[in-house]
Amino acid sequence: MTGSVFHALLSFALVAGLITIIPGLDTAVVLRSALVLGRRQAFATAFGINVGALVWGAAAATGVSMLLTASHDAYTALRVVGAVYLLWMGFGMLRAARRGELHDAVVRVPDAGLGRAFLRGAWTNLLNPKVGAFYIAIFPQFMPAHVSHLAMGLMLAGAHDLEAMVWFTVLILGAHRARGWFAKRRVKRAMDAVTGAVLVGFGVELALRG
Repeated sequence: MTGSVFHALLSFALVAGLITIIPGLDTAVVLRSALVLGRRQAFATAFGINVGALVWGAAAATGVSMLLTASHDAYTALRVVGAVYLLWMGFGMLRAARRGELHDAVVRVPDAGLGRAFLRGAWTNLLNPKVGAFYIAIFPQFMPAHVSHLAMGLMLAGAHDLEAMVWFTVLILGAHRARGWFAKRRVKRAMDAVTGAVLVGFGVELALRG
């Protein structure tokens, strides 16, 4: 049984690793945090995203998130809430870029900023039903017989989190080296504008998805 679990984890890690490095919503949010807000906020955002993935993993493994695929109304409700959240974040960044303001007060309130960054990452992941749909679609292929689905789901999601954290760390440390240039006011405005547009785009795509 141990061998089958290890083989399933390794096989899943190969698939999840490829998914992790594809640029997407999580990468955009973490990269923006690293360039505009700093390493601590970026790592807090990354941890929030990973906690959200663990929750989705547990839900998918226990069948809770099956509701999203079985019930069109439930999926639609979460999709709309997620789209509204992304649009709210995106338009907030676009507004900050237009006004020339830093989007968050994290520089002035470091502790509150870390908590806000963590929650931003967590909600970005939890309100994205595509994460749950991905786990629901792929988990059954990597569930050995006679193994607790909850335990295996958490291990699979944990493996995905580990890979994501390595990827996020590379992005954050790389961005930190270039942060001196990005600290310029006009570059911060441009970064907020680009990230805001990306989030709005994801929000619109999520809202229109059937």
